[in-house]
Amino acid sequence: MESPTHASELIRQLALWSVPLLAAVIFHEVAHGVVALRLGDDTAQRAGRLTLNPLPHIDPIGTVLLPALLLVAGAPVFGYAKPVPVNYARLRDPRRSMVLVALAGPLTNLVLAATSAFVLRQLLAYLQPFARGERPADVHFATLVLVPLATMAKISVLLNVVLAVFNLLPIPPLDGGRVLTGILPYAYARLVASLEPFGFLILMVLLMTHSLGAVLDAPVRFLLQVLL
Repeated sequence: MESPTHASELIRQLALWSVPLLAAVIFHEVAHGVVALRLGDDTAQRAGRLTLNPLPHIDPIGTVLLPALLLVAGAPVFGYAKPVPVNYARLRDPRRSMVLVALAGPLTNLVLAATSAFVLRQLLAYLQPFARGERPADVHFATLVLVPLATMAKISVLLNVVLAVFNLLPIPPLDGGRVLTGILPYAYARLVASLEPFGFLILMVLLMTHSLGAVLDAPVRFLLQVLL
């Protein structure tokens, strides 16, 4: 039977991870839709997906169940939102525009990671006097508000870096696969695009053989070192 202490810690972790995760996946998807709109396709706008309201973007499995299970299992937390619909045939210069639409999501995650890192540095600098015991009168405010905010900012850096690097893998239907399809000569692009029905299976094989972690590790560590 789960102890009350363990249950309360799990609830605390869910609270700390939920906001950064929602922000990361929602901004990622909205960025795809916004760039697609600017390049001629209003499909996402007509579907009501160009909004920061989380409800239209939530995928019951990818946004709720999967992250919760990973958190409970003590594994790296990951998730996704409902993909924003994009009709590439409606884009001006479809191949070039496909690359720009695909890049919008990961680049947005990197911007969020950099912003979160800046916020984290400011909060840590503000918290230093509390750590030295120099402002005891405000210690409850620091403990209840500033420390959780700093923790969420750190989580946001990690989540957004992982999401950016993961989505840039050159495997369709990930964003990196779309980019590769858009920049390769047509014959090779068709070959890469033909792998899309097997993309999920490829990712599962990489995950089960621990190859995915090995592929992501170096770029994630580099970006975290730069940002933090």
